[in-house]
Parts: sequence; structure tokens; C-alpha cells
Amino acid sequence: MLRAVQINSCNAGDVALRRLYETAFPVGEQIPYDDLIHLLDVMDIDYTAYYDDEMLVGLMIVLRLPRYNWAWYFAVQEKLRGHGYGQAIFSAVLDKYRGKRPFIMDIESPNQPDAPNPEQRKRRHAFYLRNGLRDTGTCRSYNGITFTILSSSDEPFTLQDYEDIVAALRAAWENMPGKE
Repeated sequence: MLRAVQINSCNAGDVALRRLYETAFPVGEQIPYDDLIHLLDVMDIDYTAYYDDEMLVGLMIVLRLPRYNWAWYFAVQEKLRGHGYGQAIFSAVLDKYRGKRPFIMDIESPNQPDAPNPEQRKRRHAFYLRNGLRDTGTCRSYNGITFTILSSSDEPFTLQDYEDIVAALRAAWENMPGKE
């Protein structure tokens, strides 16, 4: 049975948790882990680790904003993918946020013609659609990667909405301890 553990700046130093974060996402898409931990103290971030008994299975990081809950990072240990853990975690997270602000996430677009991993992107996109999200039709590009924005809501989501999310992140980043 999966067990959820809330992560904060005091218990985020777990080596396995850090390793999962640093290996599951391309370096260009990561906030340096130490900076992410500092952001836990200045932003409303729901960072949850998921365990099966004592084995770390995955993590979900959700940035809670006034208008949206933005799924920032979601990962399952590579050796455990395809065993239902992602489905279980994602269902639990959607249930947790159901009826509240729209749940938004951006994923590598399955429609980027020059993508190095088109099949993986298509599988990931299909997974999220099967599990309750819808494709908003809104895309954005960052560092040569096109991202598709998904939502739990039928409400429109625009690039301006995305820019509002990024502005909130920038403001918090500028106020983070140790940043000049």
C-alpha cells in the first residue's frame, strides 16, 4: 500500500529522493535541488514522496497558486514504471485536488516534430488524458522544447495564464533566501 510523506525543507535531504528528482528530469528542466528546497520555505509547495513500505516509489511536487494547482514535477522510479505506481499516485493526487482550483501541468509535447523521444511523449500524453486531464491546446516553448499544457478543468487556459504562473515563480525566486 502506498504511503504519502510530506516533504519540507527539514526532511528533503533524503539521498534517494534527491537522486530520483535529479535523474527523472532533464537537467535543463530542473530547478537545482538545493534551490527547490529553499523555495519550500517561500512558496506554497506541496512536495510529497510516495513509498511502498520503505521503498521510495515516486514524488509529486505541486505549486499551489491562487488560481491553479500546477503540477511541477512528477516522477516514478525508473525500475518501477509500468507497475501501476504512477497510476496510483496520480489518481491520489487528482483526488486530493478535485473540486479545488484547476490542476494544471505541462509535459513535453507529443507533437514536436524534432523531438528525440516521440514515442515516450505520446505514451505520457495518453497516460494523462486517460487519467482525467485534458489537452488545453495551449503550448509553450522553452530551451528548444515544446510543452503541451494539460488541465483538469474544462475552463480555457491561455499563454497569459501560463505567464501569470511563471511570474509568481519569478517573484518567489527573487525573494528566496540567498538570492541577490
